[in-house]
Amino acid sequence: MSPHPIATEPGSASLQHPDYWWYRARARLLHAALGAFLGTPRRTLDVGSADGPSVDWMGSGHRHVTVDVLPHGLVAGVGVCASALALPFPDDVFDVVSAFDVLEHCEPEALAMRELARVLAPGGRLLLSVPAYQWAWTDHDATAGHHRRYTRRQLLRAVRGAGLQPLRVTHAFAAVFPLFVAQRLLGRLRRGRGIPEQRLPPVSPSLDRVLMTLCHLDETVLRRYNVPFGSSVLVAAVKGGQMSGQPPGTIGDTTGSTAGSTT
Repeated sequence: MSPHPIATEPGSASLQHPDYWWYRARARLLHAALGAFLGTPRRTLDVGSADGPSVDWMGSGHRHVTVDVLPHGLVAGVGVCASALALPFPDDVFDVVSAFDVLEHCEPEALAMRELARVLAPGGRLLLSVPAYQWAWTDHDATAGHHRRYTRRQLLRAVRGAGLQPLRVTHAFAAVFPLFVAQRLLGRLRRGRGIPEQRLPPVSPSLDRVLMTLCHLDETVLRRYNVPFGSSVLVAAVKGGQMSGQPPGTIGDTTGSTAGSTT
């Protein structure tokens, strides 16, 4: 039931289990929270997420390129095997660059952020998601190659350090957050008894429906408002300018009680 599945094989677990509830929910929540920042790009780049469930909503009607350090899941003619620390593209190429659950794998973080910003065209948008809260660290994080988990403040610091201007910052997976906390506490008890974590905790069809229904509530809220807690942090940022208009939840938008928060 963990909102962040356990990975023990190279590449994303979604390559083997694309229908697992968390991957399906993540794609919908990313679209709800960040889709308005996509605009009408000519070229988009998705870094470190060769798994289709996250980014299908990004890839139609324009040139879409994917990058991953591992070849698993990359499609010939679309995918490029490369590191986020050394992107094989010229400066100022892409109108939108995404990196969903990628930055926590990158060390040094600042170098990865500079590369993501470098390949963005002026006025281009960077879309990010990361796992939230260092207190939620588990064996999964170590096994998956994570270096850190994030608060909103930490992620905004990384974005601004790369010379980008944040447009929106919000948590996601808020509706299932009580289950996330309970799972983390249960995991600590299990580890204390020497019980290993499961790669993808089994979810019955009925529980799948409950989890997806809860995430649908998140999806509805995120289309208009930011949320102050949840197991993921999402950011949209712009390089050297602003988008025309202000999508709901944009920093400085006062339509929601948390919409203007940048901490």
